[in-house]
Amino acid sequence: MTTYTEHRSPSILLSSVGRDWTGLDADFVHIPRGLSHVPGGELHRLGMHYGPPVNADCSIGGKRMRRVQKPGDIDIVPAGIGGSWEDDADCHILRLSLHPSLLKHVAEDMGRDAGKIELLPRFQVRDARLEGIGRAVKADLEADTPSDPLFIELLANALAVRLIETANGGFPAPEKHGEAKFPERKLRVLTEYIEANLDQKLQLADLAVLAGVSVTRLKALFRNSTGTSVHQYVIHRRVEYARALMGTTTMSVSEIALAAGFAHQSHMTSTIRRVLGQTPGEIARHASEFRPNLQRLART
Repeated sequence: MTTYTEHRSPSILLSSVGRDWTGLDADFVHIPRGLSHVPGGELHRLGMHYGPPVNADCSIGGKRMRRVQKPGDIDIVPAGIGGSWEDDADCHILRLSLHPSLLKHVAEDMGRDAGKIELLPRFQVRDARLEGIGRAVKADLEADTPSDPLFIELLANALAVRLIETANGGFPAPEKHGEAKFPERKLRVLTEYIEANLDQKLQLADLAVLAGVSVTRLKALFRNSTGTSVHQYVIHRRVEYARALMGTTTMSVSEIALAAGFAHQSHMTSTIRRVLGQTPGEIARHASEFRPNLQRLART
């Protein structure tokens, strides 16, 4: 647990605690004006500024910077390095904490020597990809219904990849895989496995093992082969399966939600509304109107 001292203590407004995330932790905090110290920890940390700009005096690992801290500014603090921040006004910070073991695994998946990748303290980083990942994490923290764990795995891996790409330790440019795709047979094995396990918590690591590739390679090959990410593919298949059950069974909505792999009924409702623009109730009513016509056709 991070310990804060001096004049201010942040209030945690949103947190990933209890969400069963893997490799990534997140907190959205309100920090009163003043000085705080954050000791070095076991995790790599990123802090992204939200809200109005503030004047900040920052020190990380012996480096110091005075700046106007603006929305989207990101500080990167490697594991084991402490720092201090003094702001002249209240601010909000999204804190992302990445496990070094995940960074090591992703580096190996990318064909990198993890021992040669050195994360260095960095102030006021402006990076569209890191900012996009941060905003996606914050949106999930704010959501009434958490995303599928598969989505968080993808965000954690994407964060690790970007940190490796922007590390100051020096390494060759990533190998270009072009538009390489899965062989048709292997893609069929993957999609059939997903279809058969829609009611389970699907994990990237399990799919990678099934395909005989690394997690990083799995994501690239799957997108090239299907035109969509693993997460989006799974979400759409769950939505379609749920819609099919509504039209062909007498299962309750809550039973359908669990059978299709949603956390609960409201999770399914919000997802179906976002993907199809309809509620489960509307789908069920249309199905009940259509079913008698099918029965009459079957008798002719």
